[in-house]
Amino acid sequence: MSFDPVHATGSQIAAAIRARHTTARAVVEILLERIGQTHDIYNAFTLITAERALAEAERVDGVIENGGNPGPLAGVPFAVKNLCDLRGEITVAGSKINRGNPPALSDATAVGRLNAAGAICLGALNMGEYAYDFVTENVHDGATCNPRDTTRSAGGSSGGSGAAIAAGLVALALGSDTNGSIRVPSSFCGVWGLRPTYGAVSRGGTFPFVDSLDTIGPFARSVADLAAAFGALAGPDSRDDATIEQSLAHRPSIAIDAPPQDLRVARLGGYFATGGDAVVHAAADRVAEALGASDDVILPEPELARTSAYLITAAESGLRHLDRLRDHATDFDPLVRERLFSGAVTPGAWYLQAQRFRSWWRVQLSRVFAHTDVLIAPATPLRAPVLGQETLTFNGRILPLRPNIGLFTQPVSLIGLPIVAAPVQIHGELPCAVQLIAAPHREAQLFQVARTLERQGICSAPVADDLAVTS
Repeated sequence: MSFDPVHATGSQIAAAIRARHTTARAVVEILLERIGQTHDIYNAFTLITAERALAEAERVDGVIENGGNPGPLAGVPFAVKNLCDLRGEITVAGSKINRGNPPALSDATAVGRLNAAGAICLGALNMGEYAYDFVTENVHDGATCNPRDTTRSAGGSSGGSGAAIAAGLVALALGSDTNGSIRVPSSFCGVWGLRPTYGAVSRGGTFPFVDSLDTIGPFARSVADLAAAFGALAGPDSRDDATIEQSLAHRPSIAIDAPPQDLRVARLGGYFATGGDAVVHAAADRVAEALGASDDVILPEPELARTSAYLITAAESGLRHLDRLRDHATDFDPLVRERLFSGAVTPGAWYLQAQRFRSWWRVQLSRVFAHTDVLIAPATPLRAPVLGQETLTFNGRILPLRPNIGLFTQPVSLIGLPIVAAPVQIHGELPCAVQLIAAPHREAQLFQVARTLERQGICSAPVADDLAVTS
């Protein structure tokens, strides 16, 4: 029987290629064909770099044939959110305006690091315009459909990344997370996602959204792949000032199969335990029970943390796009344009107060992590909504859908904590994810906890055609 890269994890693909049970070229050819066959169904890709992928595959196969080691991710196929530079391609960042820019002269640092580890880039993925979005219903490139149910949203703004993993189009994908843009697609599509510690992974060569909040991180179908990708990605980079203070000592040496030793795990209560879809809270309860988390932690002022994240996002993004708003206003998605205009006129006093709260919030969370190692909370207040859905119900109130999908992700985004989105599959139902949250630079702890959940069968990320739900 021939090797099946569609349902294999990245580590299984790399092992098969090293053992010569298959070749990197064969893996790439199979997945390129699948991407082409499913494009009209999922609309996950905006660019397919077939020539590049085949050339990289030939290099990997050549190294192996000559007895060399192409790297820990030998032949693992990946794709990137289209805000990551790919050499010779235009970085559109989900927009119409950027399509007039010149092609990138070099790859984003994150892309280069995955390549250096042996991974093979198959292309760029759909996203919400300029990453200001939670649904990836892009007016320029079309909506990305959720592979678990194609009538539903894949989440955003890294929706193409989440969908590509769930559909078995690639084994790894890069996304960005400012207020939840990795965790939301992970939840809606039922895949693993990592928002790393702020500054742990370089943003060099990526189109920015909110400099003081943006992170780059991986999606995968296994914890081993998530950890391997992070190991390849993490480390300082002169192209990103946020990484300069990060020591190489923070590069992870992760034994994910080692059981967590005496880790103190707690469930976030109060704000994080009420409102929205009862299933997402049941999933968090299930994870908490599996990890022996009997205590609830009540964080002070989570609503203000969310408000502060919102204000900082609005002000910084509005300033960044001021020239585009002035010169190309009609070329924006109208909903994105409204948010950016509002941000551009945010009073400076509000922004300053949000930053003061941010400093206070950091102190409060450091006190929590003095006696707790991992916190558990739902990732989203609902499971994947129907494409075009406009509202959600939360605590008896009907709210606009798009800005409120981040109700549970935004408060813990504010101070750059590492967070794993752990997918919980519900038989016959749409999946959702649970946030595993740790103190800065404690990704290794999160991977060990996540691997425990994976071994117990509590959390998993099968390819969608195995668990597809139809409405």
